[in-house]
Order: sequence, then structure tokens, then C-alpha cells
Amino acid sequence: MQATAYTYDPESRSGQVLLDDGTPVPFDAAAFDAGGLRLLRPGQRVRIETETEAEGDAGAGGAARDAGLRITLVTLQTF
Repeated sequence: MQATAYTYDPESRSGQVLLDDGTPVPFDAAAFDAGGLRLLRPGQRVRIETETEAEGDAGAGGAARDAGLRITLVTLQTF
């Protein structure tokens, strides 16, 4: 799935991406590290992999969390 980098904190290696429908989805350091990146700039197109969380495990974090999406990998989109 493709998305656009929205925020990134280099200290925590976490941030948010925007799906093509505008939905923000947070990612954690594990997802960032899985992609092998060193830095992410807002506006960069990225490829993400997601998994569906079991209902009740989604926690806080906006609409995407309510839908049960969890990002497991963030890497640059290559054409």
C-alpha cells in the first residue's frame, strides 16, 4: 500500500503517514526500522505494510486505529 509521510520524529523513529484518502496512520520505531530507512521527510511517498489488529487491541490514535490498522513496515516507494 502507498502513503505519504506526514510526520517523523528522528529521536523516537516514529511518526504518521497519510493514506491516499487522507487518513492519518501512526507508525512506531519497529515499523520504521523494518524498512531500513535512516530518515524520512514529510511529503515523501512511502510504501507501507499493514496488519489488522484484533478488535479491542487498537488503542488510541485516530480513525485508522479505530479501523484496526497497524503499520508493520515503512520504506520509500520506488517506481
